[in-house]
Amino acid sequence: MMDANGGELAPAVRSILTAARERAGGDGRVSVDARSFSDALAAAESDGRVPVIAEVKPTSPTTEGRRDDDPVDLARAMVAGGATAISVLTEPEHFGGSTDALERVRAAVDVPVLRKDFIVQESQLDLVASDLVLLIARFVDDLPGLVAAAEARGFQPLVEVHTRPELDRALAAGAELIGVNNRDLARLEVDLGTFESLAPAVPDDVTLLAESGIGSTADVRRMREAGADALLIGSAIMDGDVTDNVRRFTTA
Repeated sequence: MMDANGGELAPAVRSILTAARERAGGDGRVSVDARSFSDALAAAESDGRVPVIAEVKPTSPTTEGRRDDDPVDLARAMVAGGATAISVLTEPEHFGGSTDALERVRAAVDVPVLRKDFIVQESQLDLVASDLVLLIARFVDDLPGLVAAAEARGFQPLVEVHTRPELDRALAAGAELIGVNNRDLARLEVDLGTFESLAPAVPDDVTLLAESGIGSTADVRRMREAGADALLIGSAIMDGDVTDNVRRFTTA
């Protein structure tokens, strides 16, 4: 299977994308009064915290095992550790996520909540309200249209890229929040140099996130020095005491 750029994908990612293309959208149009991510970033910086989006991720194709804690308990523990925002997986088949978990988490915390899923068509935006929504450039055919559709509903779209052509597409689509995924979806290999190579091409007025492969405080410092305004961290936080893990990364 090819992605939106005509490139090959790893088998696990092909399965995810196939399921995403078959997943139904919502019945009605969602309208969101979003919590400001930029305000949350500013608050973290003023408090001397590294801005971290901590991810509630029960499982994934690139991790072993599964964590079955209540998502609300995990999210509250992450906020207690200083998380700037919470990411919640809503992809059910490969990540164990659900829209119900996101709804419950968003009702339980007062920080912005990102919906992390594989959204490929506009109607899938209408499945659940969140403050931010992930749009993966590699999977989306009409990126400008989907960015505009997300913004029209009140979402703050986080456009994920991995290559320079994807970054150029994201900027052309008007993305104001861009995440560089250090994981190559063709081979599932992680290279923090991906962020370092793309960051210089991102305008100063775009908020830039580093995603995937951040497992140590040294990684946090490396990404921040390369220009990351914030970090999205999942597995390294879910492995152990989430409050302590978030605190370790936010004070790196």
